[in-house]
Parts: sequence; structure tokens; C-alpha cells
Amino acid sequence: MKVLVFGKTGQVATELQRQADVIALGRDEADLSNPAACVAAIEATAPDVVINAAAYTAVDQAEDEEALATVINGDAPTAMAQACAARGIPFIHISTDYVFEGSGTAAWAPEDATGPLGTYGRSKLLGENGVRAAGGDHVILRTSWVFSAHGNNFVKTMLRLAETRDALTVVGDQIGGPTAAPDIAATCLKIAAQMMAGQGNSGTYHYSGAPDVSWADFAREIFALGELDVAVEDIPSSGYPTKAVRPANSRMDCATLETIFGIKRPDWRQSLTNVLNDLKGASS
Repeated sequence: MKVLVFGKTGQVATELQRQADVIALGRDEADLSNPAACVAAIEATAPDVVINAAAYTAVDQAEDEEALATVINGDAPTAMAQACAARGIPFIHISTDYVFEGSGTAAWAPEDATGPLGTYGRSKLLGENGVRAAGGDHVILRTSWVFSAHGNNFVKTMLRLAETRDALTVVGDQIGGPTAAPDIAATCLKIAAQMMAGQGNSGTYHYSGAPDVSWADFAREIFALGELDVAVEDIPSSGYPTKAVRPANSRMDCATLETIFGIKRPDWRQSLTNVLNDLKGASS
């Protein structure tokens, strides 16, 4: 199976390269701000399946760079999906919980009405709509709260702060499922294999770690598993203002992914243990 991955240094793209023999394209080889370059890469590579693991993910910065975020998250995936549809290539596109407005306490199902709160969510939703409209064999995989031993993420931020702090205030009224990049990568590869075998159905699916927790409780588990003596105090979102509004409810109903592809929600606590061990190994 010849797998073309858009993205090279991001969290999921890094894990895809660790887990499988893939062709991973960085910005210098396929700049998503130039959708035509992405189409050219697909034409030149002639892959069996394409995974888009690249995106504009600077949520706050996107509020000042909406045009760029829209091209990278909206226009580029649309162009990729159109190119794949024209060639009969299955296309897997990673999306986000930010396409929802985040009210209530019920888990969001794939078919629920969307309502992004900011530029990042709007740009990702535009990409989703473009992928669907392309009409090819596709899977849109929405995920949330991504963490790994690579790049910038909440786990690494908490560990860095723990080096100089013995107490932290962390938002306690946003709830979601932390999801390890290695798990997302493995899921993308499983979906790709099934799509290549003519199994599964095109559509939109959710995939996030279980159980759902607040950022504050996530931080507590990071410190507990990392054997770090750091006290965590819950604060409301209003106590940690950001340029972009975050959804308060990022719970995701992942049942359809299990029904169609046989992929269950991972326990993020075990995945967190693996990531912490990965980080320890890298630093030793």
C-alpha cells in the first residue's frame, strides 16, 4: 500500500512515519498555501491512498490570519480530495471538534449540526465540506485534544511548567477527550487498509480518547503519571482569556467508527503513559 501523507513534522504526520513506510511531504515539498502544489504532488506520486495530516493549527493566530487559514484548512484539502476523486484514490482527512459550537453536555455525533466559534473551526469546516463535495471515496476523521512526544501540545506544556512551578491554575470547565497522536496515526492506517480492501463506508467519523475529562483533570493525570508534585487548581475559561473562543463541550460520540471500522476509543491514560515513556527515552 503506497501511502502519501501531507505533513511531515506535525504530531500525527510524525507518528505515521514512525508506524509505517509512507511518503511524507513537508511544506517545502507541498505547501498547503498553494493547493495546486498539493494536486501536483498527488499526480507525481500516484499513491494508493492519501492521508492529509497537515493543517493550520494556531487557533488564536488564525483570528488574525483568516485568509491563510482558509486556504490551508479549506482550499487545500478540497483540492486534494478532488484530485483523489478524479483518480479513484481513497482520501483520509483529519478534522477537529472545533467545527462544533460546544454547548451542552451531550457527546457530539458526526451528523450533528456544526457551528464553529472562530476562524480555525470555520476553516476546518470549509475543508470538510470540500472533501464531501468532491464525491470520492473519503473518510473525515474528527479528533480532539491531540498530544504526543513531538511538537507543541498540552502534555509538553504542563511538563515544562512543572520544571519551575509547584502549583498551576488550569481551565476546569472545558470537557473533552485527550487523543494521542500515535493512536490517531494507527487509526488512519487501519482505515486506509480497509478502504483499500473495499471495506468501510465513506463519511465523517469521530475519534477521541476516553474517558472525557477537563483540562484540569488531564493536567492532574499528567503530573500523577509523571510522578511530579504539582498542585492543580480549577479555573473557569473566563479566568484564562484567549483570542479565540474554545468549545466548552468537546465530547465526541465515536460509536460509528467502531461500528463501521471496528475501531474503539483508546484509553488516553495508557496512551499518556506511553508518551511519557517516549519523552523519558528521548531525554536519557
